[in-house]
This record gives sequence, C-alpha cells and structure tokens, in this order.
Amino acid sequence: MIKQEWIKKGFVDEPVDSSLDLKKEIKRLCKEKNAVILAHYYQPDDIQEIADFIGDSLALAQWATKSDADMFIMCGVHFMAETAKVLCPEKKVIIPDINAGCSLADSCQAEKLKAFIDQHPGYTVLSYANTTAAVKALTDIIVTSSNARQIVESLPADEKIIFGPDRNLGNYIKTVTGRDMLIWDGACHVHEKFSLEKITELKKQYPDADILVHPECKSTIVNLADVVGSTAALLKHAVKSGKKRFIVVTEPGILYEMRKQCPDKEFIPAPSEDVSNVCNECNYMRLNTMEKLYNSIRYEYPLIEVDSDIARQAVKPINRMLEISARLGL
Repeated sequence: MIKQEWIKKGFVDEPVDSSLDLKKEIKRLCKEKNAVILAHYYQPDDIQEIADFIGDSLALAQWATKSDADMFIMCGVHFMAETAKVLCPEKKVIIPDINAGCSLADSCQAEKLKAFIDQHPGYTVLSYANTTAAVKALTDIIVTSSNARQIVESLPADEKIIFGPDRNLGNYIKTVTGRDMLIWDGACHVHEKFSLEKITELKKQYPDADILVHPECKSTIVNLADVVGSTAALLKHAVKSGKKRFIVVTEPGILYEMRKQCPDKEFIPAPSEDVSNVCNECNYMRLNTMEKLYNSIRYEYPLIEVDSDIARQAVKPINRMLEISARLGL
C-alpha cells in the first residue's frame, strides 16, 4: 500500500532488509511483472550493472518503442520517464525517485517558450530532449546531442530555427552548421561547472590523453576537445581509438561503461569548479539508488503520468526525431 508520506517524498521510503540480495530480488520482480530497467549512462554503477538496457536519451527512446514489456523502470531523470510514457502510453512507467529532475529542463518553462515562439512566427522549433512533455508539445522536432547536428543539417538551408533550451549545445550546433538559429538561454548545471583551468592542467599532466567533451559544455571547454559528442559518441570513440588515456568531460557516470568496454584504457574524470563536487556528478541522477529501485518495482510507484492532450502533441516531435534519425541511419 502506498503511504501518504511516500507520496509527499516522491519515492517509497520503506526500509529494505539488509540481508536481501537486492540484485536477485530486483531481477525476480522484473521477471514476475514483465518489467525492464532502462538506465542512462549517468546512473550510479550498481544501477547500470543491473539494468536491462543502458544508453543515452536517443537510445532509451528508441528502445522503449521496441520493447514488449508491460512496465518500464526509468533509472534516469524525470523528462526521460515522461518521454517513455509519451511514446508508450499503454505501458506503466516508473522512476525510482520522482525528485530526479533536470536543471536544464527547469530552465525552459512551457509558458515562457510559447511566448517566445509567438514573438518569432515562421521559425521551426527544435527542442533538446532534456525538456518536459509540455515543452515537447510546443516543438516541431526533438533532438538529442547524438543527432542534433544531423537533424539541423537535414532541414532546408534557409530554414529559420528556434533551438532550446541548452545555449551551449545550441551555439555549438549553430557554429558547426552555420544555420540561422535563435538560441534559448538555458544550461545544464553539471556541464556548466567544468573547470577550464583544471582541465588544462590535466592535459599538461597527461599530454598523450584525448580530451572527450560533451557539447553541453561551455565553448571555452569545447575548444579544448579532441572529440566533441554525445555520451554514446564519446564512448564509441574511446572503444575505437588507439589511444590509451582519456580525459572525460561529461557526467562521470559514463566512466562505468567506458571502463567496462575498455579495461585496458585509463579514463580520467574532468574536475569541477566546485570543490565540494570534485568529479562533477549530477545530484539529480544520483537520487536513484538500488533500494529505491527495489521498492519502486515492488510497489509500482512513483508512477509517471502525462496529461493526454499534452502527450498527443508531445509524441509528434519525438516521432519526427525518430523518423529522421532512422532515415539518416543514426
């Protein structure tokens, strides 16, 4: 039974018996309920280890549409769970802690974006996947860091574009494509806080290392990069590269999969400007824990719901993204 205090907290706060083999019990519950665990690359290592599928935002969305599961447990942040629900309205979608939000999504409120769109008629609206369902409902095409450049380049050369909400990703795409783009002024708190000075020092210490940078970072950081790309692209480069050492400038959760796929290579997390968060972890991503994951499957809570009218509008730009991505072979 769901208790009132759990509803207020946004997760099931029931103590978990310390003698339980959590991995075994989670797998048993998933089999019993025909549930699958989807985990983003930025999740804690133990959650990635037990997940049925690990990926970036694009891959998680693509996987959800192909699954025959009855229930998804989205180990990521709230907008990812909303996206899964919008794409699969007949499925149960659960997130271990509903408080796992996103600073970037919070930086773009739907009513403010609508007013901005109304002020600029004739523009095609591209929104980064890191947005609420309500923002997606105002959008023409959703993009991710994996496909943003290719989708922009697939549009007519004279297309006028509103790009939101990440100013760093938007300005990067605008620079490399030369397109006419109005950029929303939002940002991810993790990628904003990487230290240029400390990364420069790391490069001096490890001159043989490739610097791998996510395009949500500031341009001063991107300019240091040997490779700029999504989490999936950075992982792919690390696997294929002949280099043996990498400075990784994105949320350090990706290091789990990098080290798993490349045990003979060294991955160094880029430091933050914030001395209290040396490895620059996302505090929202880290709200999900094995205990919360276990309880969420057991009680099928917190359950993600999306207003039906918003969902009907939000699925259109997501499907358009998936169609373009499939056409371009992304």
